[in-house]
Formats: sequence, C-alpha cells, structure tokens
Amino acid sequence: MKIAVFAGDGIGPEVTREAVRVLQALGLPGLELVEGDVGGAAYRKHGHPLPQQTLDIAKASGGILFGAVGDFSLDGLERHLRPEQAILGLRKELGLFANLRPATVFQGLEDLTTLRPEVARDIDLLIVRELNGDVYFGEKGMRQTAEGLREGYDIMSYNEAEVRRIAHVGFRAAQGRSKKLCSVDKANVLETSQLWRDVVIEVAKEYPDVELSHMYVDNAAMQLVKNPGAFDVIVTGNLFGDILSDQASMCVGSIGLLASASLSEGSLGLYEPIHGSAPDIAGKGLANPMATILSAAMLLRHSFGLEAEARRIEHAVAKALADGIKGGDLGGSHGTVAIGDAVLERL
Repeated sequence: MKIAVFAGDGIGPEVTREAVRVLQALGLPGLELVEGDVGGAAYRKHGHPLPQQTLDIAKASGGILFGAVGDFSLDGLERHLRPEQAILGLRKELGLFANLRPATVFQGLEDLTTLRPEVARDIDLLIVRELNGDVYFGEKGMRQTAEGLREGYDIMSYNEAEVRRIAHVGFRAAQGRSKKLCSVDKANVLETSQLWRDVVIEVAKEYPDVELSHMYVDNAAMQLVKNPGAFDVIVTGNLFGDILSDQASMCVGSIGLLASASLSEGSLGLYEPIHGSAPDIAGKGLANPMATILSAAMLLRHSFGLEAEARRIEHAVAKALADGIKGGDLGGSHGTVAIGDAVLERL
C-alpha cells in the first residue's frame, strides 16, 4: 500500500504532515509513504517543478497525497518552470482527467458561510470537473495583430471522447448519490459547449435512472448562491469547473475545509486540498489541515477501496468541528498541530 506524499510549497508541508499522522494512526497493513519534491521547492532543489524522480515515485504509487504549490518569488520564471506546472504536469503524465470536489456544510458551521444559514445548511453537492482539456491544455501563445498590437490567445477545445469519458464519471457519481446530474456549459455561444451538451445527452441514454439537466455557466454561478441545495452532482469543463468549485467552497464557509480527488481511468489518483500555498502564513502553524486530512480520506476511498477507514476520518473531522475545534479561517484560534491532535483524539 504505497502512497506518494508531495508536500510542495508554503503551507503544504504543514498541512500534509497532519494528514500523514492521521493515515499512520489507522494502522493500515503494508502502508508505505514515499516523499517527493514538487513545485517551487523542487525547482530550487532540482531546477524543475516536476523532476523525473518525483514523477517516477508517482507512477509507482497507488495514490498521491498532494499539499500545495505556488511561490510568488518564482513568478518571473518561464511558464514551464513555474511551481504550478507541477500539478499540471502530473495531471497530464498520469492521465488524471476527472476532478471530484465535494462541498458540504458541516453541522454547526452554517453561521460561518457567506450565505444565510437556512440556505447554506442544504448544501451537499459534488462538482465533477474535466481536467485534461479546455483552454488550460489547448494551443496558446502571444502574437501580433496586423495593426501591430500584442494579442494573447488560448484555444478552448474538446473532442467527443474527452466529453464522453467525463460524462460517464458524472453519471456514475450521481447514481451513488441522489441521481440528479446537472451539466454546465455555455452552449448558447460556444461551439465547444454545444458539442459538450450533445455528447452528454447521448451518454444519458445509458443512465435512465439519473435525471439530467443543463445549465449555462453564468446561471449556475448565480444558482450556487441563490439555491445551492438544488444541486446534487455538477459535471462541467476545466475552466468552468475551476471557477465554480472555488465558489462552492466559499458557500460552505471556508476553502480550508474542502478536499478534492483527481482520478485516472485506473485506481491511481491525486488527492489535495483545494486551497493554495498561502505563503503569507507559511511556517507559522496557523493553517487549517482539515481539507488535507479529508483528502487523505478520499485517497483511501477511491484508490484503495477502504470506505470504512475513509468514513472514520471524515467522522473524526466532523466531530472536531462540532466540538469547536476551528482554525483561523473559521474564526477560531486552533493552530495546525492542535487541529491535527483533535482529529487524532476523535479518530
């Protein structure tokens, strides 16, 4: 049971350390944790944000626990050497095409969201985001117009196989929940989105037990703050999913509570909190590690099929929150290690 641990930059090492403590406390037979360098830390040590030895560790593991990457002091590097390229490179090299981001309001935290408590308490949704296409991986560059003006371009594109693959993930996820799937696109103005919608409708015929609906992305953003409880599973493209999943995180109270899974067509997956490296608080012991701990639970569930162990972790986190264990992101005063201790006690 080999797990790669890539802590990364900023608060990554701090929050990852607490998640590792939780994994070790479970007493899992055959557990082996192998560390690797990514992001700015890897660039400073190896000259590249995703060195070959790290990629080799990832490919030899059953799952990857990822902290965070990002270092403002390296923003002047060429784009392919910037810290963020580590996560993009892992997605591409490992075929991590499906991102799962659950968003649920924990009991007792309704007053901490940016929404009215009676609206927030009904939030229990899952965003399924395609990861390997769209403008992030399309042709891009800088050019000069006929008038001599600088022009940047990023091409959005999907082929039908890519859409079909992520649609199946969305429908299967909906089957395991409330059997409602909302496909989000911008088919009224984008040809890419029209293809997306057409293919999702075709795939829907294989899942007659799932209720399919469609929504334009601007309306979806509005409904996430107006009536988020109406959503069960959302499936959408890379760009729209990136934006909507961060919006959903604020609807539930804090970006420090949300985990995510990036899955391949096999069992290998990468699991990470959705927050960034937060360099302003790095090394101060202030970061909330709960999202990383919950990411470890997703790792056990999706890569190793350990549902009972995953639920133990999730219940321990929920109990800690219910008992008033809160980091600064939730208006509390508990530090990183104290939060990790509290989860371990309840585990």
